[in-house]
Amino acid sequence: MKMTFYDTHCHFDFPPFSADEINSVELAAQAGVEKIIVPAIEADRFSKVLTLAENHPALYAAIGLHPIVIHRHQEASLALLEHHLQQRPPKLVAIGEIGLDLYMENPLFAKQEAMLDVQLKLAKRYDLPVILHSRRTHDKLAAHLKRHDLPRTGVVHGFAGSLQQAERFVAMGYKIGVGGTITYPRASKTRDVMARLPLSALVLETDAPDMPLNGWQGQPNRPERIAEIFHTLCQLRSEPPNVMAEAFIHNCHKLFRME
Repeated sequence: MKMTFYDTHCHFDFPPFSADEINSVELAAQAGVEKIIVPAIEADRFSKVLTLAENHPALYAAIGLHPIVIHRHQEASLALLEHHLQQRPPKLVAIGEIGLDLYMENPLFAKQEAMLDVQLKLAKRYDLPVILHSRRTHDKLAAHLKRHDLPRTGVVHGFAGSLQQAERFVAMGYKIGVGGTITYPRASKTRDVMARLPLSALVLETDAPDMPLNGWQGQPNRPERIAEIFHTLCQLRSEPPNVMAEAFIHNCHKLFRME
């Protein structure tokens, strides 16, 4: 039985997908990946991501200001974000990728937090979920989310924290993104977290072309490899594969309203 998957996080506006979108969408479809959410990372990419979603039935857009390029975000970036939110394109399903990052040099953390707070307020105002980036900031991020109390919540993407941290996000109504990290046997902590969280709290993602899977190191990641992530998760959990696949689709519909 062929499974159907949604990739909730793929940077389809970057190489190797840009200029090869039709072929890349087809390759994903052959692997059962029917829908792909493309999160923008900065204002200069909003239009491209929205156009991709408009032109390809399988693609959906998220727009946001990513902390990894915090030095490039200005007040005008936030104004452009709100402009697009006011237009509310039909395939815009989330604000993202947004969040916090203390892994990089000179993180400008006060600016990161200010940008995050504005974007969380916009998510509440425009009734959209958020796609969240968090590196070495899970507890700080959770505090921001608790303060803003979004009705639509969102997904904590690329999660690699503790079970206790994951459970805190889940208790607030957030989903946890399951990606290629679990394909590495040495990632025992993350594999254990994904095995123990409730199925209703999980969504699948690749973060392509980043976060390559075990066995694909040094090559760009691709949305069709979500089938390998799913296969690994089936080995870690006790539910039947068809039950898991259906649950992930249901979770995406509930969170992102991707009907």
